Amino acid sequence: MSIVVTAATGHLGSLVIDELLQRVPADQVVAVARNAEKAAPIAARGVEVRIADYNDPAALAKAFGAGDTVLLISGLEPNRVDQHESIIAIAKDAGVARIAYTSVLGGPEADFDLAADHLATEQAILDSGLPYTLLRNGWYNEVYTDQIAVQLEHGVVGSAGDGRIGSAARRDYAAAAAVVLTGDGHDKKAYELNGDVAWTLTEYAAELARQSGKNVAYNNVPAETHLQILLGAGLPEQFAPILVDVDAAIERGLLAGRGSDLTHLIGRPTTPIADSIAAALVH
Repeated sequence: MSIVVTAATGHLGSLVIDELLQRVPADQVVAVARNAEKAAPIAARGVEVRIADYNDPAALAKAFGAGDTVLLISGLEPNRVDQHESIIAIAKDAGVARIAYTSVLGGPEADFDLAADHLATEQAILDSGLPYTLLRNGWYNEVYTDQIAVQLEHGVVGSAGDGRIGSAARRDYAAAAAVVLTGDGHDKKAYELNGDVAWTLTEYAAELARQSGKNVAYNNVPAETHLQILLGAGLPEQFAPILVDVDAAIERGLLAGRGSDLTHLIGRPTTPIADSIAAALVH
């Protein structure tokens, strides 16, 4: 019986592996990855690596075993609902003990486009009858701080108005996942995970300006203008409208936060956006 983490070499998955290894021996952890070379650093830490792609049911069938606890990290491809449903069915056939899934803040109340695939996956998990834990992750600090180089040059651009964002660092969410995967009492639970303090993009731009010493401001633009800016920056046509729709959801308050589940799970305050800005500026 192992703790199996899918997409283990991704941004979130690699952090989950790191958090797990602080809690349990390496021989209790299995990393599922598409690329053996990319997974080599994980294997070097004593973690078993099983090579499987979300589009390869035969390989996935070898990735899970009876009694395993599985973390299904949501995919990124357009067909991810089909992928998730296939993985859930394979996990059930394998006799896994529990499945945890990285979903979206708000669950059924999240009515924006990005949430639809997560809600369909949640339903597939409920329909499977497997013991489950839903990790409804809010926005990551890194969604914004990864763009700091562009923001310092062009400012912060969006269409979220004065909507507040209850984000946390990606490592905070990874720590919560590790707690759930290694502990008891999480069956049939849906955790609403977000940062302790919500902020607006105006506040974010002001903090970035303060720390960088540069003149950075938030330029709130109409949704259509925002879309054209994103397309002009090279974002794919199928992805740019989703980001604009997320900003509309932020303006409606849907990503401001829904309590303190994340802090309770990890046993410490979540990472403030100012700390993530500072870390990004150093790098």
